[in-house]
Amino acid sequence: MNLITKTTDLIAFCERAKKESYITVDTEFVREHTYWSQLCLIQVGLEKEAVAIDPLAEGIDLTSFLDLLQDLNVIKVFHSARQDIEIFYHMTGRIPQPLFDTQIAAMVCGFGESVGYDVLVQKFAKISIDKSSRYTHWAQRPLTAKQLHYALGDVIHLRIIYEKLLKVIGKDDRFHWLEEELLTLRSPKTYEVDPYRIWEKIKAKSAKPRMLAVLREIAAWREIKAQEKNLPRGRIMQDNIMLGLAASSPRSSDELSKMRGLSTSFLEGRRGTTVLELIEKALALPLEDCPQVRSEIASPPGTSALVEMLRLLLKIQAEKYHVAQKLIATNADLDIIARSPHPDVPALEGWRREVFGNAALALKEGKVAIGIKDHRIALIPIEG
Repeated sequence: MNLITKTTDLIAFCERAKKESYITVDTEFVREHTYWSQLCLIQVGLEKEAVAIDPLAEGIDLTSFLDLLQDLNVIKVFHSARQDIEIFYHMTGRIPQPLFDTQIAAMVCGFGESVGYDVLVQKFAKISIDKSSRYTHWAQRPLTAKQLHYALGDVIHLRIIYEKLLKVIGKDDRFHWLEEELLTLRSPKTYEVDPYRIWEKIKAKSAKPRMLAVLREIAAWREIKAQEKNLPRGRIMQDNIMLGLAASSPRSSDELSKMRGLSTSFLEGRRGTTVLELIEKALALPLEDCPQVRSEIASPPGTSALVEMLRLLLKIQAEKYHVAQKLIATNADLDIIARSPHPDVPALEGWRREVFGNAALALKEGKVAIGIKDHRIALIPIEG
């Protein structure tokens, strides 16, 4: 197995890689005890060789490989690329380009939602993958021959998948569909975390603006501390403790000491003082600057039935065009289309409008119906 542990070998390999039209890339990492992923191995596949690069090797300089990721003449092919790209973006502030994701391409080609790599390997390479090494501890050294064999297989088989998918996408003329889907992966916003939006991911039972303002401040503080210390969020403060603080909003050290789950070192140290300051800051905000949770608008009569009709339409159109339902529209999209007089959702934009959006609006407006035609479910125009 070809394991690169020296900078000179890596530079030589990257020079060879620059001559390729595309390379396949995968990573192995661990994240159980850190905020940021710890990169443990980089696998790269060329036409006639595949290598594993050890980023933990003493003295190795990854600059030549990171520069290769920016070479516009070489396409970087990943499968389910988001976590891999997040690692490289955190390291360099840059997103690999040009970029191709076989999981997204497979969804465009109708292989289902978030299709797994092993499914595509079985489909296109006719190989069953030994998954026994998937959850090994990749930060431990030395790596075994079995681990390296498993890791390199990811980029070797990925070349077959990529070339097969390219043919399907070209045959069905769906490159413009794929380009729209890759925009999210290519956007820096995908990998940047706004600490003051983290509270939105925490399930709060109350929708009171003041309580949510406190939650926002504490959640932002926790996020920033987790990043600085490179620790999981829960190691800084658990969600349930933050929710308790937001609900009770203690104003003094004595009140704070009565909260469950806070250690003596927390209460008596700088962290306790900081939390009280954050609570005061949130409670002093003008009401209009506090988070506001929109109350649900009453649904028009028949909305639930219309949502079910739209769900059936989605299934019909997904089967017709051989594309994953999830890629066309989400349940939230269907709900908004049914409820809103002027829906503004991704399902009504770009290629999705061609495949589903126009038909969905026609169904909502009573211009078409779902029925049986020639023994098959079909959309039937309504005359009138």
